[in-house]
Amino acid sequence: MTFRATDDEDETRKNRPRVALMGEFSAGKSTLSNLLLGRAALPVNVTATQLPPVWMSYGDKPAYGVGLDGAEFEVDSKFSGVSVRDTRLIRLFHPSKFLQNCDLIDMPGISDPNMDAVVWQRVIGEADIVIWCSHATQAWRQSEAAVWATLPPELYQKSLLLLTRIDRILSDRDRVRVVKRVQSETKGLFRKVLPVSLTQALAARDNPALWEESGADVLVKSLIELTDEVASGSMGRRVSRVVRVSETLAQPGLDDAIGERLVERPPRIVMPTRVRPRPLISRPPQRH
Repeated sequence: MTFRATDDEDETRKNRPRVALMGEFSAGKSTLSNLLLGRAALPVNVTATQLPPVWMSYGDKPAYGVGLDGAEFEVDSKFSGVSVRDTRLIRLFHPSKFLQNCDLIDMPGISDPNMDAVVWQRVIGEADIVIWCSHATQAWRQSEAAVWATLPPELYQKSLLLLTRIDRILSDRDRVRVVKRVQSETKGLFRKVLPVSLTQALAARDNPALWEESGADVLVKSLIELTDEVASGSMGRRVSRVVRVSETLAQPGLDDAIGERLVERPPRIVMPTRVRPRPLISRPPQRH
């Protein structure tokens, strides 16, 4: 059975930027993918650590696998039987508005001891943009820096570094300190360093204030800016699609918001907040 695209599909795919999601295990890649697509990307009970790279595009065609020899083969809805040893990637299709603007490649975690680095290395050359997820409480570990140093330098100014789970850091002062440290350590290696709480963004739904507070608003704008520039073949100044506003938006998730709800504002670091625990009050010892 063949899954080859038509000539029209091939031409459309050429102009569609490819965004790779990378980072260590449990850094938030799957949550970010769900946020961008507006739905769970992978089948239930399937984790990214069990899979080769998953390349997602717009559409409703059945998923298929691509072997190391380039041969295509059928996969079922649960991706059962797909082995990272002999599969280069899985092609998956979603009718998501986000995927009308770019393709998404969900990479395995770079720190998975049960998966050889060659699994993602043989696909990373397909990426135009990288979103690297780093857990804010352990931001930009030496192991992450070592892997990033092996990637092509031309990706640096077309990539974003996300400090995920920033809400786990309770102090505003500590959050600012973490962001500044990572910005200093990665100077010239990424276009932007963005703190974000992906779980808070997913919970925002019809709450624009919470959406912005989570850091997702800045993330979305930065990503659209990048995909616009890559699609146009220029990293210079150009008119963005992020200027149209919809009054009837159901929720501020990317699946509905991209190119419709976002309004240009001066860039700033958005630090998500959370309720702090009540401080303990010491009491004098009781006499017996």
